[in-house]
Amino acid sequence: MTEVITHIDIQQRMAEGVLPGRLDENAVRRMWWAALDVLQDDVLLPIQSLKGIWLASPLPALYEPRLLNCLQGWVWAPDELESLHRLQGSFLPPGRVDSIKDQRKSKVSLFRRLPLQKDDGHDPLLILITPQVQIALALQGGPTRRHLIMRSDPETLSDLLRMLDIRLNHENPEQAQELRKSLAELGQLSSNTRLEKLFWPRLSERLAGMATSLTLQALPNPSDFVHPVQENSEEITLLEALTHEVRTPLATIRTLIRSILRRKDLPHVVVSRLEQIDVQCTEQIDRFGLIFNAAELQRQPIETSMLASTDLGNMLKILHPGWSQQLERRGLQLHLDITPDLPKVLSDAERLEPMLGGLIDRSSRDLAPGASISLSLRPAGLRLKLQILTLESDHGKRSSSVEFNSHLGPVLSWNPSTGSLQLSQAATQRLLASLGGWLTHRRDSGLTIFFPIAGASED
Repeated sequence: MTEVITHIDIQQRMAEGVLPGRLDENAVRRMWWAALDVLQDDVLLPIQSLKGIWLASPLPALYEPRLLNCLQGWVWAPDELESLHRLQGSFLPPGRVDSIKDQRKSKVSLFRRLPLQKDDGHDPLLILITPQVQIALALQGGPTRRHLIMRSDPETLSDLLRMLDIRLNHENPEQAQELRKSLAELGQLSSNTRLEKLFWPRLSERLAGMATSLTLQALPNPSDFVHPVQENSEEITLLEALTHEVRTPLATIRTLIRSILRRKDLPHVVVSRLEQIDVQCTEQIDRFGLIFNAAELQRQPIETSMLASTDLGNMLKILHPGWSQQLERRGLQLHLDITPDLPKVLSDAERLEPMLGGLIDRSSRDLAPGASISLSLRPAGLRLKLQILTLESDHGKRSSSVEFNSHLGPVLSWNPSTGSLQLSQAATQRLLASLGGWLTHRRDSGLTIFFPIAGASED
């Protein structure tokens, strides 16, 4: 009987000899994204004449265009991705495995897609082999015992590649043969002590840069205002895959535009149009990033979160010009009213920034030109109160943001009259709760979010 290898088997092999983890899902996912940044920005991109292979599950892990151009990829993805062409205009070709046809004619290399099995689980896995860098990354472990595993020793990597060869030979012998050929061209595996010395310090720097002065803070009775929803994991995985497939091409387009904008001989009208495209790409990347984060939060209840001392007032002042410019393109105004000398709050600065931008977008999406939004930050006992109000130009009265009444699962809402797709109220509450915020929404009072003051205690 043919041995059946699952990705869980591979991750368990990677975990041999490694101490069990002690992280929750939010913390370990943050480590995963930071690890991908380190691998691509600090390890791979500086290499000249890069070549090699990568294998990932359940979604593509690499996103830098230059790396995708240079490396051959295999991705085990959910079968539901076959339907993405009906949802979002053919982000993946239907009915076939993506392949690299002719790299001499095309500068874009598409990864080969293979079916993810139910027994594989949904923990991310990435194995990358080049002559200079050979590494395997994965998340593994049960709830509250999660950890990021990095292996670069030849013995472990050889075992992982052998297991993948068995798996791939069972699924697609032709692809297995091609993988063997590609690995043979790269030569023997070798130890790289410099990689470990570089990887972990750089990862620590990335994590520290996400939020300084980290403290562990339990959310104040989150069950009082957020009720975790248990949803079908396949639906959540599909939504995560969809957001990834939207953001990846947009990030590539933005990278190409910014490289063109470095030229000094472009006409002014061309520069203006390219800058507009850059802004639109960034807005949509951030928007779908929020949807991705909201989908991830459906996997487990909110208990505690790593929160940091955050200067919310200063953050709003810094972000105000960009938001104003974004709204002015639609004929809207943004007014900022911040009480001076406010204390810092407990939140996650890196994730809070796009979250606030999403709330501004949510509140303004159905406003007519001439309307305005008021953003105020005030003390409220042991919390700060952030309030978002809309002001219609014709009647001059305050109104609450429009709530979408057509739900598409636990994460998304859809307004049939405008075609707007946004986070649902419940998903928005869960995201803000993970950031330390308590969202309230009352008629004619707009959106109000309370953030706990750093260092304050509530008895």
